[in-house]
Amino acid sequence: MSDIPDLGPMPQRITVGVEQVERLVADQFPQWASLPVVPVAKGGWDNVTFRLGDTMLLRLPSAGEYALAVDKEHEWLPVLAPLLPRPIPVPLAKGEPGEGYPFSWSVYEWIEGRPASFEAVADQMGLARDLADFILALRGIDASAGPQPGIHNWFRGATLLTFDGYARRALADLRGRIDDELALEIWEHAVESRWNGVDAWFHGDLAEGNLLLDNGTLHAIIDFGTCGVGDPACDLAIAWTLLTPESRAAFRDHLATDDTQWSRGRGWALWKTLVSYANTTDDTTAANSRRVLNEILTDYTDR
Repeated sequence: MSDIPDLGPMPQRITVGVEQVERLVADQFPQWASLPVVPVAKGGWDNVTFRLGDTMLLRLPSAGEYALAVDKEHEWLPVLAPLLPRPIPVPLAKGEPGEGYPFSWSVYEWIEGRPASFEAVADQMGLARDLADFILALRGIDASAGPQPGIHNWFRGATLLTFDGYARRALADLRGRIDDELALEIWEHAVESRWNGVDAWFHGDLAEGNLLLDNGTLHAIIDFGTCGVGDPACDLAIAWTLLTPESRAAFRDHLATDDTQWSRGRGWALWKTLVSYANTTDDTTAANSRRVLNEILTDYTDR
């Protein structure tokens, strides 16, 4: 078990205020000092995000572990962007520590779009095709020099055993509220499904909030902080969190995904859903977790 990655302690997040960010911009990018800095509602967990004027976005890591992704994003997103069929963020500039803020940070172009949700998708089959095309294009990029799994992406692309303790604790907390025996069977089946060892690029967090829609169709994919190369099964979790059974089947067919990779993808979706459900006190989040969990359990029993 010694080859199982250690996630370490929870990151110690810091707060970042508007006035502090204004001083950072004024000091390091005086050409933009006159532009307003406005916090983005629901701007994420790993980064604190702000609008800079009408056309730019600021992303400031909220902890040292999250700051590990900054250099990776600046190196690789300009390489990936021209090879992908949908817009992704490309850094415009990199800021440095200052004004009491301890990490490197990024300036991006603002990408318009509405964060995806199950209700907002206009064409499920079209979304399945577009997501699969994006994943295939990403996997087709040379992965030989890409960033291997690590703390910079919380070991996306590595073994699901990294999250075994989290999944089992969530199952224990949810006992009596879900079919925990079936969920455990699905989890163990996913953990036992082996990767062939061929590295491929992955996004790492193809979640609803990182998919931007335009009139209900996929427009852009954002937040590549967890990207890397390794086992790309983590990108399949979206099949259970956002797609219907019919569009999920089309998504899988378009990707030509085998049973073992599909099982690991289901495991990624299950882990995140269990932990979210076990730890939420929000009725909307709980209802969405129940919906996704039902998709996972039903898909497994119908396989």
